[in-house]
Amino acid sequence: MALKIRRNRAPKPPQTCDIGTCMQILGGAWTPNVVWLLSGGPRRFGELRRDIPLISAKMLSARLRALEEKGVVARRVVPSSPPSVEYKLTALGEELMPAIQAIAGVGVKLKAQALAAAQAA
Repeated sequence: MALKIRRNRAPKPPQTCDIGTCMQILGGAWTPNVVWLLSGGPRRFGELRRDIPLISAKMLSARLRALEEKGVVARRVVPSSPPSVEYKLTALGEELMPAIQAIAGVGVKLKAQALAAAQAA
C-alpha cells in the first residue's frame, strides 16, 4: 500500500529566496563573530584582531570589506595621528543581531545535547 502524501503546512518560502540572500552574508567564515563584536559599538581593525585571536589579518580584512559592500558594516576614517579606521554596524547590520543570537542559542542547546549523549554512552 502506497503512503499518503501529506500536505506541507509550512508557509511558502519567499519567491526571491530572501533566506538564501541573508545566509550568504552570514555564511562566511568568521562573519557572525565580526557582526557580533561590532554590535557592542565601533571597533578598530586591531581591536577586532585582538577580539578574534584565531582570525588572520587577511581574512578579517576580507570579511570587513564584504560586509561593507553588502551594507552591513560602515567604515569611517578617524582623523587622528596616525590616521585610523573604525568599523561599525549599520542599521541593517544591527537587524541581523536577533538572528545571530537565536542561532547562538540553538548552538548552546546542541552542544549541551551532544555532551549529554556522550556522557550517557
